[in-house]
Amino acid sequence: MTFVDLLRHGEAEGGPRYRGSSDDPLTAEGWARMWAALPENAHWDRIVSSPLARCAGFARELSRRRSLPIELNQDLREMHFGIWEGRTAADLAAIDAEALIRFWQDPLKCTPPDAETLSQLQSRTLGTLKAVMTQYRHQRLLLITHGGPIRILLCQALGKPIEKSLQIEVQPASLHRLCGRTHGDGSIRVRLRDPGKP
Repeated sequence: MTFVDLLRHGEAEGGPRYRGSSDDPLTAEGWARMWAALPENAHWDRIVSSPLARCAGFARELSRRRSLPIELNQDLREMHFGIWEGRTAADLAAIDAEALIRFWQDPLKCTPPDAETLSQLQSRTLGTLKAVMTQYRHQRLLLITHGGPIRILLCQALGKPIEKSLQIEVQPASLHRLCGRTHGDGSIRVRLRDPGKP
């Protein structure tokens, strides 16, 4: 069994927005909430993080404090939102409210202009999960990443289609705990695990 904890970054400078590939650092509150999200009894063998500053900065500091190996993985970055990058929901609603509504109702089919598709996000996120679970089988891993990839992985664990991913609430600085196995045919199977257990 491989244990995989998913930690979303805390609040980033600039407030809530379709940040995507934008590389904003954490606020002081964002840092504090990420530290507070870590269970006292948690033990990890390795950290794998998105390279974006709002994840990687915390990952490096946690690695230093706990003497844990760390790697940055490009495929754990957030979905790229195309022309929506850096915009707030209020900005987008003022420009094209219908497009925003369509995206929230059916993100699989209603991709923002010039953005990464939800299927592309799913492919790279699940590919990364499979790779790290295969390479670090039977270890305890902490993946520090973003709301989009975490929703994809929770859909996988819950057996939900990815078009329902935006219905899954993933708060900033929230921890989500999975466990799973890799199989001889190359497939992986993951499920949610008890958040109270180490």
